[in-house]
Amino acid sequence: MEHVNEKEHNYLPEKTKWKRQLFRIIFKSDTKMGRLFDLTLLVLILLSTFIVMMESVKIYDAKLHLFFVVLEIFITLIFTVEYILRIVVVRNKKDYIFSFFGIIDFLAILPFYLSLFFPITKYFLIIRMLRMLRIFRILNLLDFMNDGYLIVSAMKKSSRKIYIFLLFLMIFSVIVGSMMFMVEGHREGFESIPQSIYWAVVTVTTVGYGDVSPTTPLGKFFAIVLMLAGYSIIAVPTGIITAEMRNKRQIYELVCPRCSNTDIDDDANYCKKCGERVSS
Repeated sequence: MEHVNEKEHNYLPEKTKWKRQLFRIIFKSDTKMGRLFDLTLLVLILLSTFIVMMESVKIYDAKLHLFFVVLEIFITLIFTVEYILRIVVVRNKKDYIFSFFGIIDFLAILPFYLSLFFPITKYFLIIRMLRMLRIFRILNLLDFMNDGYLIVSAMKKSSRKIYIFLLFLMIFSVIVGSMMFMVEGHREGFESIPQSIYWAVVTVTTVGYGDVSPTTPLGKFFAIVLMLAGYSIIAVPTGIITAEMRNKRQIYELVCPRCSNTDIDDDANYCKKCGERVSS
């Protein structure tokens, strides 16, 4: 009997032959049919995304509107049937429905049905692009997904520091914006404190739209200081997350205790450089 862990067991279907066969095709990519199924879905996702983008271009939408609508209905029906089948074939349906990919699969079809009542929501179909994440599993690129988990884990670990930094940035922007409101004396672009805060945020983030700019010598001096400060301010969250990622990687990576070699395969027992044992 094939050994499976508890999480995978919850996804396995009941002992019904057709369910197990369908489960293998839909959830696995280790068979010819399963791989073809996943690649077909990826093509449909790209096609659907392309249609949504073309519908926003008036010249194309005017000529091909009916074609776009019919094709979108067809693709959405396929995704709807696929989503229902995924629920049908799994053992623990709740686990799939509330899993990351389960939520993404649901959001991939929801905007279409909402657009029947609120037409503008059809552009949220662009969310389907998130389903492209399955390409890592299809092409056996799970190592890339592990790197993604490393980034997410590092961001979660440093979230408290980031929140404090954002609070400081908000306070700093409000103070600077209020000062610029007084310095510029109600001139164009600085007619109110909220507008001045908008200028401060655009400047400190080094975006610099240029739609609002100071005209007085003192205002320009404040702008110079804020621009120079912006570079160091933006570097703070980057440094926090980078440091946390380095700590996480050191935990996950195997390191040789003798020569400090980090180029060690996950399933290796000995260092490839000095031969020292690296696994317990």
